[in-house]
Amino acid sequence: MSGSDFLQLNAGDAPAGGLSDWLARRLREAISEGSLPVGSRLPATRVLAGELRVSRGVVTEAYQRLTEDGHVAGRGRGGTVVVAAPPAAAPDPVPVSVPAPAAAAAAAAGSPVGALFAVSPSGPDVFDALRAAPARIDLSPGVPDLAAFPRTAWLRAERSVLKDLSASDLGYGDPRGAPELRRAVANWLARNRGIRADAGEVLITSGTAQALGLLAQVLGADGIHAMAVEDPGSLGTRQHLRNWRMETPPVAVDAEGVRVDELRATGARAVLLTPAHQFPTGVVLGGVRRRELMRWAGEGGLIVEDDYDAEHRYDRPPVPALRSVLAEHVCYAGSVSKLLAPALRMGWMLAPPKYREALVDAKRFADLGSPVLPQLVLARLMQSGGMERQLRLLRRRHRTRRDAMIAAIGEHLPGAVVHGAAAGLHLVVTFAGPGSAGRGPTGTDTGLAAAALARGVKVQPLSWHRQRPGRPGLVLGYAATPPGGIAEGIALLGGVMPTGR
Repeated sequence: MSGSDFLQLNAGDAPAGGLSDWLARRLREAISEGSLPVGSRLPATRVLAGELRVSRGVVTEAYQRLTEDGHVAGRGRGGTVVVAAPPAAAPDPVPVSVPAPAAAAAAAAGSPVGALFAVSPSGPDVFDALRAAPARIDLSPGVPDLAAFPRTAWLRAERSVLKDLSASDLGYGDPRGAPELRRAVANWLARNRGIRADAGEVLITSGTAQALGLLAQVLGADGIHAMAVEDPGSLGTRQHLRNWRMETPPVAVDAEGVRVDELRATGARAVLLTPAHQFPTGVVLGGVRRRELMRWAGEGGLIVEDDYDAEHRYDRPPVPALRSVLAEHVCYAGSVSKLLAPALRMGWMLAPPKYREALVDAKRFADLGSPVLPQLVLARLMQSGGMERQLRLLRRRHRTRRDAMIAAIGEHLPGAVVHGAAAGLHLVVTFAGPGSAGRGPTGTDTGLAAAALARGVKVQPLSWHRQRPGRPGLVLGYAATPPGGIAEGIALLGGVMPTGR
């Protein structure tokens, strides 16, 4: 038996051939429970290997896994330091003695989590309820790798801003946004999205959600009361538009993107699109469709481009933003929610000249402008190159997690078809048809999502994001979960699939 005073570790407890997995798991548990608080330093790899009487490579590999998960970071001579704690594991609400898929489905149908998926979602509180639902493994789409938030770079930028801040800078700001951030955003878009815009064209918003709300108000005043949306398309976005009394006629999406012929048939004068990585299918708007869309816009249509995760790409070159080729007819919206964290509530909008001043007025009356201090910090981070470094880090981590999800799907969901894996933070799996998932509560994608949640795995049914019937499926996020958790989550999901899949 070989052991260590550090956390009372005993290498004899490790399974044969699984020393690194065992050590990484024990350290992760210690961080989660607070035995290794944020800021504490791990023993040197050579020291811990000697105490455990294992090879140094075992400890190095365990530390590397924690580093990839965002829980620890190397500090040079300062050693390896704990920088973020994983969420504490929630208890599995289904007894482990119920292994059968039918039993899991039955439990889901009669439980509170089953009620969450029992009806078509109508109010925005459905997302609040899903976020609050306990789950050991969260595969929800739209959640970035929050453990990777660049705390050190952010603090460095914040200290730099506060050092240079004058007393007058603490007063009310420009409702359009801090000039420093508008310049930084204009430069960021030029470098990363091929958009050439003057800083004066940039309006800083509290995320894309506020941008859509402001635009809905301005368009309503201009007599536009319908904005066509992709189908399938984001349920949350549709809810925001409807909150501002904007109708959302659906337009089908196929392998080339939005169907422009269907868009014309709606009669809508505006359309909301996610052309670089369509949500949720991941389709890229094809060249022919882009030209058709440009003709539609040239006849008086307005395109609202939600560029929500276009920077996150892995297996294909960047797709030019529509705004880069059609500035006069495109209202462009983006944010740092998928690059840094949704908690920052920081986004931007570039509108055609016709609506620019009206949008500034709407922003002024909404909140007098977004908070200035975080705007200045974000501007400093962008100017320093910190955002590019963060994006490079995220691309590596996300690619690893995406690959882990695809491998797990191939092993545990052999009947599923994967869509949209070349970019973004999520992918979609679909099944052969409405009857392919079997009978009972898991015969629909909502029933499958309920059964998965009863087993402690959180996913979203594809049908939530449809306005019209379509193939059942699931929307699975991979950015926020380490590879091991992804593999376990997909395995549990496979366990609740009906036997007739």
